[in-house]
Amino acid sequence: MYFLSFETSTKIFSLALNQDEKVLRFRNLKSALVLEDAILPAIDKMLALAKIKFSQIDGFAIALGPGSFTSLRVGLATVKAFAMSTEKPVVGIPTMDIIASGVAMKGCDEICVINDARRGNVYACLYGPQGRKGDYLLTTLDALLDKVHGRTLFVGDGLGVYRKDIETAYQKYSHQKNSPCQCSFADEKYWHPQSRVMASLAYQRFSFKKYDDAASLLPLYLYPEDCQVSTAK
Repeated sequence: MYFLSFETSTKIFSLALNQDEKVLRFRNLKSALVLEDAILPAIDKMLALAKIKFSQIDGFAIALGPGSFTSLRVGLATVKAFAMSTEKPVVGIPTMDIIASGVAMKGCDEICVINDARRGNVYACLYGPQGRKGDYLLTTLDALLDKVHGRTLFVGDGLGVYRKDIETAYQKYSHQKNSPCQCSFADEKYWHPQSRVMASLAYQRFSFKKYDDAASLLPLYLYPEDCQVSTAK
């Protein structure tokens, strides 16, 4: 099957075209254009380069966030329109799952995805060898650090704001607990969700026909009181 994957939760629009597990084309676009004006031309160009017609696309995948609410709405509205007009399946993938899947856990007990949610908060989620360990969080850094332990790999754009604070907290914790706790940090190139990584997660869903309902699919936005959108399941 051919399917398109869209990631619009950050300032970088990421798009991938797959044939089953194989990524045929992918592109990360930081455009001066308004996102809604950049999506269709990017898709047209990618399909043309791959010599694939839009009518050959068998499904769509969209990142659900959390992230920039405006960008999420634009991406989700586009994919909903595609899926509903073509009657092709769609799957939604949480953004933090994409980021966590882009790094290896080698030498670590857990991965902590930490994204800047502004207002002194972070979006975060913990992952172990068996996958996600708990809920997607909107929390403070201090509250997050109470949940991590052992050898933790941190990844996400929150490191641009909080890396030194995390290092300081781990030094204190290790000293006070007399434990081998360590923190490490993924390279900046892994901080942002990539559509080619997302495509691998999406293909698993397509393979087992675990589709979402396009009409009711919502972004995962953890400030529901601000935007009056319910948290996605």
